[in-house]
Amino acid sequence: MSAKEAVASKETITARMARWAAALEYKHLSQDAVYQAKRFLLDSVGCGLGGYQQHDVKIALAVLDEIAGKGPATVIGSGKRMDAVSASLANALMIRCMDYNDIYWKQDPSHPSDIFPAALAACERAKSGGKELIVGLVLGHEFEMRFCEAAFPGIRERGWHHATLTAFVSPIVAGRMLRLDWEQIQHAIGISASRQATLGAVTAGKLTMMKNTVDPMATQSGMLAALMAERGYTGPEHVVDGKEGLTHCFGPEWKLNLLTDGLGESWRITQCGMKAFPTEALTHAPISAVLDIVKSNDLKPDQVAKVQIRSLARAADILSDPSKYDPRTKETADHSLPFVIAAAIADRQVTPVQFEMKKIMDPTIRAQLKKVEVVADPEIEKVFPALQRVIVNLTTTDGRTFTKRLDYPKGDPRNPLSDAEVEEKFAALAEGVLSKRAQGKLKDAIWSLDKLASVSKLMALMKADVKGKNPKRPQQ
Repeated sequence: MSAKEAVASKETITARMARWAAALEYKHLSQDAVYQAKRFLLDSVGCGLGGYQQHDVKIALAVLDEIAGKGPATVIGSGKRMDAVSASLANALMIRCMDYNDIYWKQDPSHPSDIFPAALAACERAKSGGKELIVGLVLGHEFEMRFCEAAFPGIRERGWHHATLTAFVSPIVAGRMLRLDWEQIQHAIGISASRQATLGAVTAGKLTMMKNTVDPMATQSGMLAALMAERGYTGPEHVVDGKEGLTHCFGPEWKLNLLTDGLGESWRITQCGMKAFPTEALTHAPISAVLDIVKSNDLKPDQVAKVQIRSLARAADILSDPSKYDPRTKETADHSLPFVIAAAIADRQVTPVQFEMKKIMDPTIRAQLKKVEVVADPEIEKVFPALQRVIVNLTTTDGRTFTKRLDYPKGDPRNPLSDAEVEEKFAALAEGVLSKRAQGKLKDAIWSLDKLASVSKLMALMKADVKGKNPKRPQQ
């Protein structure tokens, strides 16, 4: 072993990650990685514009009106400029709050685009252009997805939420966008990750607004940590692989080589999926299967007697516990397998409209809830996560039975949304916030992101221009 190899072998995981991130440049990225970064940004900005209209975002923006400082970073929708830490929280919550942004699920689920706002805010602070932003977008997907792959079993199965992992990745993205050196990025990882661990309680049982807020808070944590590290603040370098670090506290098995093996040889962002429905990831294949059966056979709600969903044990546990048969909040409804199937039967679609309160309490939809049975299938367990298999057995009131098996949903990299479908989703979410003309300008800017000189100019295109559509703040 050479002296150089000996030194490298003694380095902590965070040192290796930070060295690689600090040296990453736009020219290193593949053409497909750049293309996918643009697609995911367009999808995420659409989610953010839709999120700008949601009640939980209105509450959060009212709080930030009180506590945030002036700064260089722009808030989606309002166009307000504030400090980078506050803007990263606000924008991440908008992207996340409808549960409609991207999805990756290997050992753990995650939504890597939750980290995009750290790249956006840090680029604005650094006065960077589109190529730098693309580096940040790709970088966040790279390490978030690798962290998801490294734990056996995934930390969600141990009772922790994947926002725990986001707190390790967001400071890498923010740090690189601020052009910190590798040692400062390593400190930023330690600062953020050592104080941000998220309980799985936020996605168990009856769900609240926190379900969609913990990841944005982890993104906010990374932005704050990068700013502290920039000024010389230090954090533990052994936060992943040392005493009382991630692997020590979150055992039993970790394959830490997955965090760094082959960095730069291929790009994880090209393996991430998008959401065709604004719901929890494991509901997508069953929704698609039920919609296909109902539409192709022209079944009316009163003709459906029973729907059996054969899926993973975690789908039965997380998505169909007793609270999911009586959802009374958007957060519980979009994580309820019985509800989304009931909506598919009753409305023949599952869109953001189905998660408005009038729909959640709609008698026709609620009449379908008791018809849905979720069964944990050990054979399906064996093929996960390579396949997100689901088997749907639908029985009609006149005794007919329809069966459909899907191995992965629409939006999976093996069955991706087309560019046209991504644009349609963007337009539907931006409606009521941006005019058609403004939508077109923003969309064109994102597709030409590598030619854009200023991220701040991009963010300015996200300001609402539909008269009277700025959300009113809730009463204090």
